[in-house]
Amino acid sequence: MRKKLRGTVIGDKNDKTRVVEIKRVYKHSKYGKVLNKTKKLHCHDEKNISVAGDTVVVTETRPMSKLKKWTVIGVVKADAGESPGEKE
Repeated sequence: MRKKLRGTVIGDKNDKTRVVEIKRVYKHSKYGKVLNKTKKLHCHDEKNISVAGDTVVVTETRPMSKLKKWTVIGVVKADAGESPGEKE
């Protein structure tokens, strides 16, 4: 079974490639402090369905390039930011 992760798109400048940030919260085993860990994944997005700020689900896939080993399978929540044409 392939891993599925949820993350936020932080980079959409490349065609068919998205940079997705995966956040993980865990507790230190000895000291008990709650820590945050982030990981950036380069993901394949065939139809360019996501933009920066979107929350997406990604899944593991065969290596498509040196960095791309994940694929965007869907947008969970679209970013509610203002579009470039809406300036007052």
